[in-house]
Amino acid sequence: MSPERDSKWGDLVSEAKRERAQRERSYREQALKLFPHVCGRCGREFSGKRLSELTVHHKDSDHNNNPADGSNWELLCIYCHDNEHQRDAVAQAYEEPAPEQSKGADTTFKAFAGLADLLKDKK
Repeated sequence: MSPERDSKWGDLVSEAKRERAQRERSYREQALKLFPHVCGRCGREFSGKRLSELTVHHKDSDHNNNPADGSNWELLCIYCHDNEHQRDAVAQAYEEPAPEQSKGADTTFKAFAGLADLLKDKK
């Protein structure tokens, strides 16, 4: 090999080592080291190639909150993780007042207004 090629190869290896070290410091790698490889919701176990289906869920939804002890993380499979976020979206949708309620619109319809008169004749 030429010295130029050796240099490129050395740079490539160095870059690969840096990227690996960065991944190992990432919160996912930390969580995989801290917790058993089991989904926190459905209880399925993951190993080998299927380990990529196990994700880190931030309990407080703040992806910048990554304490080293993992107290803001839980491992969830991709299906349970998606379900967790969908549940949050639905809950938020129901927390907002409906447009009619926010305008203070009053209804004038009274469903049982004439019921007493109708029932008098039935006795």
